[in-house]
Formats: sequence, structure tokens, C-alpha cells
Amino acid sequence: MGMGMGGMKAWLMLVVVTGILVPVECMYMVYNTSQGIVPGKLNVHLVPHTHDDVGWLKTIDQYYVGSNNSIQGACVQNVLDSLWPALLANKDRKFIYGFFQRWWRDQSETVQSIVQQLVSSGQLELINGGYCMHDEATVHYIDMIDQTTLGHRFIKAEFNVTPRIGWQIDPFGHSAVQAYLLSAEVGFDSLFFGRIDYQDRAKRKDEKSLEVIWQGSKSLGSSAQVFAGAFPENYEPPSGFYFEVDDESPVVQDNINLFDYNVQERVNDFVAAALSQANITRTNHIMWTMGTDFKYQYAHTWYRNMDKLIHYVNQDGRVNALYSTPSIYTDAKYATNESWPFKTGDFFPYADRINAYWTGYFTSRPALKGYVRSMSGYYLAARQLEFFTGRRKSGPSTESLAEALAIAQHHDAVSGTEKQHVADDYAKRLSIGYKESEQLVAASLACITESSQKGCSNPVTKFEQCPLINISYCPASEANLSDGKTLVVVVYNALGWNRDDTVRIPVSIVDLVTSESVAVQDSNGKIIQSQLVPISNASLRMRNSYAKAYEESYSSVTPKFWLVFTAAVPPLGFNTYFISNFKGAATSVRQTLYKSEGSQNDTIQVGPGNLKLIYSADGKLIQYVNSETLVNESVEQSYSFYAGDDGSVDFQASGAYIFRPNGSFPINGDGKSLTVFQGPLLDEVHQTFDSWISQITRVYKGKDHAEFEFTVGPIPVDDRIGKEVVTKITTTMKSNKTFFTDSSGRDFIERIRDYRADWDLQVNQPVAGNYYPINLGTYMKDDKSELSILVDRSVGGSSIIDGQLELMLHRRLLYDDSRGVAEALNETVCVLDECLGLTIQGKYYLKIDPLGEGAKWRRSFGQEIYSPCLLAFAEQDGNNWTSSHIPTFSAMAPSYSLPDNVALITLQELEDGKALLRLAHLYEVGEDKTLSAMASVELIKLFPNKKINKVTEMNLSANQERAEMLKKRLIWKVEGSPADDYPRGGPVDQTKLVVELAPMEIRTFAVQFQFD
Repeated sequence: MGMGMGGMKAWLMLVVVTGILVPVECMYMVYNTSQGIVPGKLNVHLVPHTHDDVGWLKTIDQYYVGSNNSIQGACVQNVLDSLWPALLANKDRKFIYGFFQRWWRDQSETVQSIVQQLVSSGQLELINGGYCMHDEATVHYIDMIDQTTLGHRFIKAEFNVTPRIGWQIDPFGHSAVQAYLLSAEVGFDSLFFGRIDYQDRAKRKDEKSLEVIWQGSKSLGSSAQVFAGAFPENYEPPSGFYFEVDDESPVVQDNINLFDYNVQERVNDFVAAALSQANITRTNHIMWTMGTDFKYQYAHTWYRNMDKLIHYVNQDGRVNALYSTPSIYTDAKYATNESWPFKTGDFFPYADRINAYWTGYFTSRPALKGYVRSMSGYYLAARQLEFFTGRRKSGPSTESLAEALAIAQHHDAVSGTEKQHVADDYAKRLSIGYKESEQLVAASLACITESSQKGCSNPVTKFEQCPLINISYCPASEANLSDGKTLVVVVYNALGWNRDDTVRIPVSIVDLVTSESVAVQDSNGKIIQSQLVPISNASLRMRNSYAKAYEESYSSVTPKFWLVFTAAVPPLGFNTYFISNFKGAATSVRQTLYKSEGSQNDTIQVGPGNLKLIYSADGKLIQYVNSETLVNESVEQSYSFYAGDDGSVDFQASGAYIFRPNGSFPINGDGKSLTVFQGPLLDEVHQTFDSWISQITRVYKGKDHAEFEFTVGPIPVDDRIGKEVVTKITTTMKSNKTFFTDSSGRDFIERIRDYRADWDLQVNQPVAGNYYPINLGTYMKDDKSELSILVDRSVGGSSIIDGQLELMLHRRLLYDDSRGVAEALNETVCVLDECLGLTIQGKYYLKIDPLGEGAKWRRSFGQEIYSPCLLAFAEQDGNNWTSSHIPTFSAMAPSYSLPDNVALITLQELEDGKALLRLAHLYEVGEDKTLSAMASVELIKLFPNKKINKVTEMNLSANQERAEMLKKRLIWKVEGSPADDYPRGGPVDQTKLVVELAPMEIRTFAVQFQFD
């Protein structure tokens, strides 16, 4: 019968032709799609999928319901409503999906039952399984873990399956942490992605090394390895095989009674595309990603054509086509027993063509990035307090913040590559989640502090918190404390170590004329040293503008000072401090104003402790001196901006994704004068670099680092030039083109300027092509010292010349970079009908150590930056707080704290009453001569007030026991010599209950307690 007639059944229908019924013989086709893998043939694995962003051009809700289609015709409901009937129509069909939970909750029990059967049979594979497809450059590893856990536990609860495959097809570059933590450690057998540098991709095609064994961590050895595959081009089908209703690809027209019959042509196209991909792929298995963004809104059009392709291609016989999933594909690859190329490090930075480095988004939307990071630290602390007082069936919880944070990790959310209205939506969700968690935190602290057991059911104390304290707005601390009232400040420490931290709160109760000041007392009633520091004009401007936008009722009384004191806080606990009016010198106010006279040669020394920063008379930082470590280094700090290219030469502008500088310009401004405030706890240097850039540099007593608080914006664009603002730290260090940046807050990776380990880099963008994402920090070193910078949010950074590190702090651009968002990165804020460019405030921290001694500060202080002390405020009349409240608390055993090299990154009560516990070793192998060693945590002392029944070690995302995960793990062959292996922590004895952690190891446990 020939190719076009095989398998047909004849039937009779009546066709109306010019009013006459004419009998016509028509054919109903039964397509054979049951073909599996055929040994000895090229197997083309057709993987039907859709890529549905949880926000990008439209908000997550708009994408789900299909509204706002003037921007993009996309409706996730349509995809899933269309999908399951199409799968039911043919048991051979497959599909993979990730954006699922919202739709699932809307379905009837009947539909849910059908979908559960589709998942159980393997027709529908829930891939990746996180709450979103998170970014990999601008996210912190704790957030990556949390959002993945949220999704994985939902899938386990509803479907009793554990995702096997990592599917990071759209993030713009790929991190080492994704490979080893969010793949190998969650139990993935493989990881697939779409975006690697165009030069890297070309070389890998030639060498057939698009698929590799990727080991993202040297410290975890072969246990950190995962099979990883980069797609030949992107995550779309080969050209000519798109089958959405409105796509232009030729459909398979196999009715010989109609015009445009094209079966043989389509088969030939298929075979040619398959052979082309086979030429760059090892083994006789290739994958076709059959779908792209928001496709399958009418799934039948795709499956109709794929049914035909499989049927006719297999009749043709040159190659074998089959419905498949990445799991089936992975198993097929593994079964070949092939040895695979070995990959270490990461896939940053990413360029998709010449002069187009996707390194701008490392900094894009810095305010949103800062908000996400601050909410992440808050969520960690809130979950701890929720655990201490117990989850409740009603009332506030952390769930809303958990979901908002999870969505914010999406690769078009915290990345800053979404439209403005979508960024606003993410921030709104975070704010709503915070508000509910704020109530939970207040109630939990009231429960713990109130001595009476009745406090947990109906606490009396009403704690307030100050989410806008960063812009000096805190109504609770600014209250009038006349008439004998006292401000109570509870300082909570979410870290597992004792902590001495500087607390700063705005106060407006100081009258320097009458010598009325404030006193700070500790929990024992002892007056402790404190200091008043004037609030800068830049902070006041931000306060007076943004607080009006935030609060419906806004006090016009503006505080003049920060009150600063040192809080000593136990691990996983709090201490209480009391602030009251005081006659006399209970606080210290010292002010010295230095002005440049131009001809002066004097220098200014700043710092009350071992660390001294030396400034020239004209206001420039020139020297860093530490009398204890004997570090003495020439240091300069400056601001400049890169002009954003407008794309007029080659149509590649600088934008939300792309960093395309067109020249670098110093910002000199009014840097010739500075104001220095000195006191017993800290010295501050206030500087203005331009009308839109100001800075406060702080040096604390007892701290050997400098803190730089910058206020940048509104970036001026009246000259029609977009600007990308950087700060540079310049020294005489001989860094030899080398510097180090963190991978998602974990391992540090060596970077060499104008160099890639995997290919011979052709340099076309000497600045943008050397930028890397920074989430924890960056450092450089020479033969005697190392200089480290830590950050408070994701930024981009580099070392463009030896002895210098730079951070990009803010970006404001006027042109779209042609990567889909169709909007310039020109953030503005409107308050009371006045719209100005976005002003951001942030911090970074600088320390110089003798060579080999910087890791301890980077790791320990890095945890303090991520988890700042949580402040809660209350008022009391008189001094009766300690008689009715517990002034100090630690959840851990007395005098116990975690080892210096271990952090507690999750403590959370689960739905079944168990505790989810994660402990992380903070150091890499060889990173520190003392702390890069096996560490131990005593769970009995971590939970002294609870009886532990059982401790079960889980995989990283807590959806299966680790032992079961390891049993299923695929061990791949690697070309060349095997990687070094290091011992990991041993099993936990159920009697001793001691957890061992090897360098860079994170261990996750479900802890079951005995309740009386």
C-alpha cells in the first residue's frame, strides 16, 4: 500500500458538494507509536515538554489564567487542561512538566485520579520538581535548597514519586552548586540545560562533549558527580518541527486525497536533522526537546504530528523514533557503558554570540535582589521560632513567605530579567509573606518570653518589628519614652554560635541641649556602653520618601541619631536590652569634621580598635593597617560607571540581561571632603562622591573588617546615556590575573582574566566577558596577603586589572537588549506623584588578611551577613519586665554551640510533627589549615529539651531516605584518571546521636521526637 496507506481502515461518510450528498471513501489512520529503543540504530528520543515561566513578561497569575494577552498569548491552564486528555488518547505518548501545583489544586478528584495514574505509568513525568526553575547565578544555595524541597515534598505527598532528572533548561549559565548540591545530592541521575557559551558550545560539538560527567565540588569527590547534558542549540525542537496551532512548520500531511501531501519530505527532514545531531553526540541516542515556551496550549496538534512522524520514520527505517522522557534517555545513555568527558567548575559567564555576555543580570534590579536576600534570612529565623513554639492549625505561619520566596528564585525573578510590573508582583508577594511571618515571629517571641505557660495560647506582649530600619524608619524605636517608659529590644540570633553583634536603631528621644540622652541596659540591669551617631542626609532623604509610600500613616517627626550598642546573644536564642531616658553621659557623642584645604598633607586615621583606615587630607582612602595581624596595605576605593551601549553599531545594547559597556568613566564629584564621627564602639566616615552617590564607611571596635554602606541613585540619565555603577578597590597586590568568586554562596572558584579552562577564549568583551556572579564574596591574593570582599546580595564583579576588585552595584539603562523582555531596565519609583530613578542602599565588607588566613572571616562573617540578628520591640512601664518575662533564651544546651565550621541552615517543623534539620560544613578541603576538617554536632545538646526518638538521614530535598537514594544512584564511567575522593560523615548512631560533617558536606535529617 505504500507509506501513505499503511494501517488505514476504510469507512463511508457523506460530503455535501454544491447541495448534493456525495459518498466519499475516507481513511482513518491508526499510527504505530509503540516503538521502544532499537539496538544498533540511531534512536531519536522525542521529549514533549513546555517551558512555562512563573513570571516574566506577565505575572505568575496572569500566565496561569491567560490574562493580559496583549503582552503574550500564554495560558498555563490551557496547557494542562489540554494535556491530560491528549495523553489518555494514546498510552505511548509522554510529557514532562514542572509548573504544576496551582493547577493541581483546582482539579476535581476525578481529574486528579487520572493524572496520578498518568504519573504512575510514566506517561507524565514531573521533572526537576522544584517550586520553580530557579536561577543559578543570583540565588543563594539555601534558597535553592528550600524551593526545591518545597516542590519535591509536594510531589512526594501527592504522587509518591521522587524526581530523577534535573531540567535547568533556561537559566543563563549554570553553577557548580546546581551540579553537585541540587542534582547529585537530591538524587538526580542527570541534569540537562540549554544555555552555555557559544564558543564553548562550538568546541563541544566538534569534540562530541556536550554531554559530560560534571563534578561541581572538589571536596565531595566522585559523590558530587552527575551526568550533565547541554542541548545542541537550545531547549526547542529542531528547525521545522514546531507544531503549535499557529506555528509555521509544515504539518505532516498524509492524506493522499488532499493537496500538499508531504510524508516523504517530512521523513527526510526528520532523518537529516537526526543525523546532523548524531554527528555531535556520543552513542546512538539523541534527544529532541519537542516544545518551548508556553506550548501545548492545544496539545493535540503536537501529538497528532509526532504520532505521524514516529509511525512514518520507523516505517522508513533509517533511524528509530520514539516517545521518550529524559529518564528513559538517561537510562539508555547509561546502558551504553560509555566513558564520558569530565567537567569541573561551572558554566559562567554565558554569551550567546559575540559581544553579548549575559553578565548584566548579575546586578539587575539590585533592590529586589536585596529584598529577596533579606527575606531569606528572615525566613530561616522565622522557621526556627515556629519550631520552638509549634506549628498551629490556624493563625499565622511561614507558608506564605515560603511560597513567595520560592517563586522569587525563578530565573526571571531574582535575576532581574522580568518586566517592571512583574518585578513589582514578586516584591508584593514577598511583602505579603513577610507580614504573616512577622505576626508569627511576634507571637512566638511573646510565647517564649512570657514566663506563664498561658503565653503560648494567648500571649499578652505585643512585639513590633521594623522592616524599613535600613532607611532609618522604625516607629517602635522612635517612640517617646517619657513618663518612665522603657523600650524593650529582644535580639534574636538564628546562628548556632554565640554572637556579639552591633545593633543600630534610630531614636528621636535625644535632647543634647538639656543633656538628656538614653541609656542601654542589658538583661541584668547593667548599663552597657552605647553610642549615638548622626543619621546621614542620604538616609533621611530615603526615609522621608520611601516611608511615605510604605506607610499609610507616616510620622513627620524625624529622628536625628542612630543608637548603637553591642548585643551578646546566645546560639539559637535571644537576649533582651532596655533603652530609657537618662540624664547624663550614658551615651557617647563625638564628632570631628575634616575639610580639605587643598595644600594639607595631613592624614586622617579612622578606627577604634586594631584596624585603622588611613585617609588623605583630600578625603581618599589610602591605607589599611591592622596592628594585630601586621597587615599594612595601600588601598584605594573609588566609584565609576560604564556607559551602557545603545546598540547603534551592531544592534546589541546593554540591558537587563546583557552587559555591553561603551567606555568607563570615573565619578569624582565631591570626594574632597569627608566627615568623621568617632566613638568608643565605632568610627564612621561620611562621604559624598556625587549628588547621587554617598557612602558611609564604618570601622568597629573588636572587628577587623571595614563596612561600606553605599547609597546610589537616582542614576542620572538626562544625557540619554545608561549607566552601570561600580565601586573599585585598588591595591598594589600582584594578583596575576587571578581572583576567586563563590558559587551560589558555597564553593569558591578560581577565575583567571581572559581565560577559560574548557576552551581557548577569543576575547571580544574584556570587561563584560570577565564578570562573574557573586553571592557571598570575592577575593584575590598574592604571595603575602589576601583581600576579601563580602556582599549583602547578588552582584556582578571582576578583577579587570591586577590588584583590583570591582563590584557592580546598580544599573539604569535606556535600551532593550533584544532578549525577549522588550523593556529597558529603567527602574523608577513614584511617591506622591513624583517619579524618580530607583535609589538603592546596600553594604559590602572588606578585610585584608595574611595569606591563607582569610577563609575564617569569609565563612563565619558570611553567615552573619546572611542571618542578621532579628530585632523585636516592645514598651514597658517601669522596670518589671524581668519579673514577668524570660530575658534570655537559648534552644541549645547551656554552654554548647555548633563548631566554628558548621552552620545550621534549616530547622523547621514538618506537617507530621517531625523536625527537618540541615547542617552544613562551611569549608572546602584545604581552605583553612584548621577548620577544613571533619566536624561533629551533638544532637542531644542541640535539642536538650526534647527526647529524640529517631533520626533519619534524608536526601538534600527531604523526599527520600538518603540510603535509598544511594542504592538507586547511577555510577558513570569517566574518561581519564578518577577524581580524588575524601571521606564523608558516617552514619548517625541512634544512641550517641552525633552527626559528622566532612568539608562542604550538607546533611539533612528528619528528627522524630517523643511527646508526653
